[in-house]
Amino acid sequence: MEVKDKVVIVTGAGSGIGAAAAKHFSNHRAKVVVSDIREDKAQKVVDEIIEKGGEAKAIVANVARFDEVEELVNKTVAEYGQLDVMVNNAGIGPKTMAKTGDYALEDWDSVIAVNQTGVFYGMKLALQQMMKQGHGNIVNVASLAGLKASLNNLSYSASKFAVVGMTKSAALEYATKNIRINAVCPGYTESALLDKLLAVRPDMDEMLKSVIPMKRYGQAEEVAEAIVWLASESTKFITGQTITLDGGTSL
Repeated sequence: MEVKDKVVIVTGAGSGIGAAAAKHFSNHRAKVVVSDIREDKAQKVVDEIIEKGGEAKAIVANVARFDEVEELVNKTVAEYGQLDVMVNNAGIGPKTMAKTGDYALEDWDSVIAVNQTGVFYGMKLALQQMMKQGHGNIVNVASLAGLKASLNNLSYSASKFAVVGMTKSAALEYATKNIRINAVCPGYTESALLDKLLAVRPDMDEMLKSVIPMKRYGQAEEVAEAIVWLASESTKFITGQTITLDGGTSL
């Protein structure tokens, strides 16, 4: 997968899929901007990358704030002169899972702000820079919950369906501009979000695995491989697609 010397921003890269993606890009010789809302977590990933001989920089950003995403992109371009790949990965889940009629307004507002509006901000600002330089690649992290119904999880499902739609719409708009935009849709993957769910509902572990044909959760590294592949020169004729990594769950 050819991503050598590409300048890459990964949001929500302090843990989980984001951290795995940042490290995987570095393993393939990309220059990685590790962005997260928590500086300590972002810096830890950067330190691990540098320790292995890679090049990385930590930039703190809350993707729900336009000015912070704008600063993230501006700092990246000031440091490296360009932005080749934008990975919009940052995401959160609701504090409480509930049916639509009982859904907390706070959960709706916070999840939509990060998962949907945050991806829009990332795409908007990255595309402006990519148009200036004449090329670019965006990979959005959606979810299996953006392709099929997800009970008691309205804001998360709505936000991920939106990411899939935004990916396809923007890909169509920029297909002639040497800019590709795709998404990955992970199923149940070992991550902080899954840990949070199982902490509240330990009984869900057996039930979730029972609906996955492979009978296991996905690994963050497996999703990271798909992200880097989509961002690489190996996929130059792929745009507007969603790659589902779910162990067969959607079957």
